[in-house]
Amino acid sequence: MTQTPGRDESAHPQTDNDDRRIQRIAILGGGTAGWMAAAMLARSLTGLRTTITVIESPDIGTVGVGEATIPPIIDLLRFLDINEADFIRHTQATYKLGIKFQGWRTPNHSYWHPFGSFGATINRRPFFHYWQKSVADGLTPRFNDFSLCARLGDEDKFCFPDKTVPGPVSGLRYALHFDAVLVARYLRAYSERLGVTRLERTVVGAERRQDGFLDALLFSDGARLAADLFIDCSGFRGVLIEGALETGYLDWSDLLPCDRAVAAPTGSGRTRPPYTRALARGAGWQWRIPLQHRVGNGYVYSSQQISDDAALDDLLTTIGGKTMAEPRFLKFVTGRRRLFWNRNCVALGLASGFLEPLESTSIHLVMSGMYNLLDHFPDRGFDQATIDSYNAELIDEMEHIRDFIVLHYCTTKRDDTALWRYCQAMALPSSLAERIELYRQTGRIRPRAGELFTDLSWFYIFDGMGVLPAGYDPLVDVTPSQRLREIMATLARETEAAAARAQSHDSFFAASLHASSPAL
Repeated sequence: MTQTPGRDESAHPQTDNDDRRIQRIAILGGGTAGWMAAAMLARSLTGLRTTITVIESPDIGTVGVGEATIPPIIDLLRFLDINEADFIRHTQATYKLGIKFQGWRTPNHSYWHPFGSFGATINRRPFFHYWQKSVADGLTPRFNDFSLCARLGDEDKFCFPDKTVPGPVSGLRYALHFDAVLVARYLRAYSERLGVTRLERTVVGAERRQDGFLDALLFSDGARLAADLFIDCSGFRGVLIEGALETGYLDWSDLLPCDRAVAAPTGSGRTRPPYTRALARGAGWQWRIPLQHRVGNGYVYSSQQISDDAALDDLLTTIGGKTMAEPRFLKFVTGRRRLFWNRNCVALGLASGFLEPLESTSIHLVMSGMYNLLDHFPDRGFDQATIDSYNAELIDEMEHIRDFIVLHYCTTKRDDTALWRYCQAMALPSSLAERIELYRQTGRIRPRAGELFTDLSWFYIFDGMGVLPAGYDPLVDVTPSQRLREIMATLARETEAAAARAQSHDSFFAASLHASSPAL
């Protein structure tokens, strides 16, 4: 939308037309997405005369329910040169070794999607092929004998990876659960130390140039903020990417029919398990995320299958105990913007689209969007080839994650409610149908370079959901069955020994709960 400009609150004077470098960046919206973007930009643009301004409305709160992450979050802390222990203390974080799925294949069945290694590579073949061979031979191998993360999770233990120690400890990986509101606060302090400016304003519109690019944000008090590059972190509303630029939205509700969520925190339990729990319900699924100071609970559901009141009652009955805050309801349409980068506006977080947090990918998609922006960082000419390349990368990643999440639903054997019957029968995108058929016939998974979920992650869901391949990789027969049993026995002993040496997960937070934390 184009409006009459008011007084100019631009954080930097207009630059000479001969200087094509991005001078001014405006980030609309704070929260985890906005302040993560600010932190990554401030860290990367150190030494350049680039002003970064985050605009937060005093009237709009953050969603703040995305509290589970995946291992790349640790890489982000290293990228930002943030002390991990300090971050954990200030964000009430706990460690995460994976996700435990309950009730997805059948109501009483559970399985793991753990992080880290699974068994060991044998003759250059991934271990899951040997798992398939042992099952085909009539053996009943125990999953937790070959996944240290799953073993530790079931025993409420944790240990750090150690590359100097041979065996499963060297292949361990972990992520974090944290309080998203505290993370935003932490990253704000980090960003402001690096020179990022925060404005508390209500944005009422955007001024556009003759070529359709954004020129300035317009505030309710009549002021304006001009910028060269705009980052839209305004949540589901997509104030810039949709409200101003009318980019369009692709609806994926036919593949992921859940369109509501209700969240309610409860007090911390007697133990804090080092994993996220995803419990399938009649109309969707429930998450349970342990933090140091509380437990995050929520129910993601289809409004066609259950009312809001009934969903809340179901959640409260399941979690038990007294809630620490009023339950919060969210409405969403699963899908994505047709473009993540349109003209001089890049959308991140909920402004870019929404995938339910079944595999804890929400925060990762913000990180990925920013890493790709840094890889495609423009000048003020905003070359279209750069924008097209960025969009292709992000669209491919989000559709890959979409297919992976749909896999959890479409392979269910549940038929006890209308939702699960629909999931069994729904039409699948060819990209997913081809992966499923390849696995069913051969036990193979064809990963593509750069995909977030590796062949091992796909195997975990296929196997956990009871998808049995008709065959297995014939090259694993190079290893005689007796030798394979010996190798598997050795791997199981190594996993058992590593788990025996590990501490309880709770022991990692006993000191931090009583330590005095420096003010940020």
